[in-house]
Amino acid sequence: MRPPTIRDVAERAGVSKSLVSLVLRGSDQVRPERRQAVLAAVEELGYRTNAAARSLSERRTRTVGVLLNDMRNPWFVELLDGLNSRLHDGGLRMLLADGHLNRRLGENLTRTFTELRVDGLIAVGTLPPSEALRTAAAQIPTVVAGAREPALPLVDIVANDDEHGARLATEHLIGLGHRRIAHIAGQGVVGDLRRRSFEAVMREHGLDDTAIVEQGDLTEEGGYRATVRLLSAAERPTALFAFNDIACVGALSAAEEIGLQVPRDLSLVGYDNTYLSRLRHLWLTTVDNASHDVGRRAAQHLIDRIADPARPGTTVLAAPTLEVRGTTAPPKGDKR
Repeated sequence: MRPPTIRDVAERAGVSKSLVSLVLRGSDQVRPERRQAVLAAVEELGYRTNAAARSLSERRTRTVGVLLNDMRNPWFVELLDGLNSRLHDGGLRMLLADGHLNRRLGENLTRTFTELRVDGLIAVGTLPPSEALRTAAAQIPTVVAGAREPALPLVDIVANDDEHGARLATEHLIGLGHRRIAHIAGQGVVGDLRRRSFEAVMREHGLDDTAIVEQGDLTEEGGYRATVRLLSAAERPTALFAFNDIACVGALSAAEEIGLQVPRDLSLVGYDNTYLSRLRHLWLTTVDNASHDVGRRAAQHLIDRIADPARPGTTVLAAPTLEVRGTTAPPKGDKR
């Protein structure tokens, strides 16, 4: 039995094929009673649109390429949820690609997206400098989400206010009474922003001499190794602010491995408020980077840029908040 066609829907609803097309595209130029008749016919016949045919007629694929820095990072989960919910509302679907795999295999996934004729591209997270991304952004509407680079012409950036988030984490630890505070720094522009904010807050409180920065990366192993180095010092810190939750989990492992209790002997603060931080046996104090909101805003900016590709690029920052849980407390010996 052949599948129903748009002609069958039109005949069942008693309308023209062009009116059916208007209804299926979500046009507001159709009277409610006719719209209802078409939708009822679609439901009765089990009609499904031919995506390929529609793409040819509209010269759009209604797909969006999403290039992730590294799909293994749990921070992306809520951002992608916010991103997908708004894209779905706008009649768009996501095609995901892993930038980590892209680099390891030497593949150019941005070129794959352009060959698939996606309507737009969203680069999520801090990606290495890439001429391929610059080339793609010159061809299709592009938005950067959750990162502050690369800054390209006619590209919107939607991210967390990293300076304010780092300030919240550092002031929380100072407010608890900590003076020897370390920061496990990240990489790229976001890493620089959080590190500089940490240093600025410590300086404002006259704690320049006790502020320690240890370079890490975005991984649990990197957080573990950085913490081992920090805790091996003669004057080890009483508190530690990690670039992200994954590094903070590594820091927790390192502290427990050498017999320190968190938060009695060492307070820890992460960043991102991923599902890891909410696991009961971890229960990390962390900065919520409003990732769901960042995802939705990035999707809206892409929808707007698809409609008007020549509009100037903008940078939008979402406000972070601090989630205080079980890994921070006053330093040992503090009687407050």
